[in-house]
Formats: sequence, structure tokens, C-alpha cells
Amino acid sequence: MNTETIAFVASMLAKGALVTLEITAMASALALVLAFVVALCRLSPWPPLRWAATFYIELLRGTSAMVQLFYLFFILPLFGIRLDPMTTAVLGLGLTFSAYTAEIVRSALVNVGAGQRDALRALDFPPLIAFRRIILPQALPFMLPPLGNQLVELLKTTSLVSLITLSDLTFSGSQLVTTLGNQTLIWSLVLVCYFILAWPLTLLVRRYEQRSTAWRQAGK
Repeated sequence: MNTETIAFVASMLAKGALVTLEITAMASALALVLAFVVALCRLSPWPPLRWAATFYIELLRGTSAMVQLFYLFFILPLFGIRLDPMTTAVLGLGLTFSAYTAEIVRSALVNVGAGQRDALRALDFPPLIAFRRIILPQALPFMLPPLGNQLVELLKTTSLVSLITLSDLTFSGSQLVTTLGNQTLIWSLVLVCYFILAWPLTLLVRRYEQRSTAWRQAGK
């Protein structure tokens, strides 16, 4: 490839990578907020909330992320609800990953010892303050490593949004193949780009897992 072609390829892939990162950031934020709400509902003493949260988790975990994106993008307009591609991508991936993340949050909160909860009730701590200052700080070491792994998975799953016309990294690669040919080279570059985007997150997760393990062992 000549210099102009190389610059064109680099520009297309860079734009696609930026869209991928934007979707990852917004979808992960949505997933985290929903996950805490659903996890707390799963732990609620009121059965209707627990049942609703369980249904939400099982429904989203039991269906394909790609089908959910298609439903939001192609089926909802039949009922008069139209979402732009970016909103569809963020909402679809955020909902999907919130179901998995909710179970991570729930299990981490459950890992906080029952003695701690009994002590908080005995001391008559307000529930919100007890959660924010006592329960959550102790649950975070259990929670963050798997949440980091979910973030890496979300980053890679953004490749599905190319199917709803978003110019992410995968879509940019597809356009380059159509324009320039040379599938082996282009898809190899896309593969490398995904690795470059995911590798720092993987390193951070691994480092935190090591620190978290050392923290738990020191606390025993």
C-alpha cells in the first residue's frame, strides 16, 4: 500500500476505534447503574421485587445480545418507537450486560459476613449509610475483578453494533475490505486494534485481582 492508502486505513480504523470506545464507556456505565438496582432488588425482603429482578436477569441472560439489538433497532419502529443506532447500541449492550453484572454485584454483597449485618442492625444504622459506608467498601474487593472482566467482554461484544449500521471498528474494517480488498491484511489489522484496546483493561484487571487476593489473604 502507498502512503495515502495507509493514511486512509489508519484514519478509518481510528474513527471506528473511537466509536467502539464511546459505546463501551456509555454501555458499561448504564450496565453498572442497572446492575446495582437489580442486585438490590434481588436482595430485597419483598418477594415481588425479587421475582421481577430474577425475571429481568434470566430473560436478558437467556437471549442473544445480537437479537436484542435487532429487536430494538428493527422491531420497535413497528410500534412507533425509533431509536438512533448509537442509542440502540448503548441501550442494547447496557441491558444485556447489566443482567450479568447484577449477579456479580449481588454475590459480592452477599459475601459480606452476616455478622456485619447483624452488628449494623444492632447499632441501628440507617440502611443507606450502612450500605454506603460499611457494606459496599467490603464488597468492592470481591466485585471489581469480575466487573473488569465484564468490561473487557463488553468491549469485544461491541462488534455486534456493526450490524445496525454503526461505524465502529468492525464496520470500518468491513468498509475497508469492500473498498480496498485484501481481506487478510484488513481483518488482521482490526484484530490487532481490538487487542490494543482490550490489553490495557486486561492488565488492570489482572493487577487488581492480585491485589484483591493479597488483601483477602491478609484479612484472614
